Amino acid sequence: MTRPAFIVAEPEPEQALSTRKLILETFKYNVITAHSVPETLDLVRLFPNVQALIIHCGLPDFDADDLIKEVKQSTPKLPIIALTPTERELKWADHIVQSHNPQELLGLVQRLFGDPRKHHGSADQAASDHDLD
Repeated sequence: MTRPAFIVAEPEPEQALSTRKLILETFKYNVITAHSVPETLDLVRLFPNVQALIIHCGLPDFDADDLIKEVKQSTPKLPIIALTPTERELKWADHIVQSHNPQELLGLVQRLFGDPRKHHGSADQAASDHDLD
């Protein structure tokens, strides 16, 4: 099984480590990180075979609906997961999860794309027997 890959658009500075990125990578997903709207759009064009785009709605100086709409127009089949601190509706997003709940994001990703840890060698399989608390 090929490990699913995602683009994660995060507001943190490039030097910071994203909790979401670390959790997804710990569970054997591949993550490409963008830190701005232009970088997000460039990565969507450069990596057309990613399984989903995960957008943190705290990116500075952007309207989440506009960014999601632009991505949907260029790549309509790319699932978009919006991370938001509130129950805010985002018209163009396919899925909305709480940005402060990485377990919710991980659960959604596992339901949508499977758990790559279950398809690797015994060391990875042993690690998969332990859930993130």
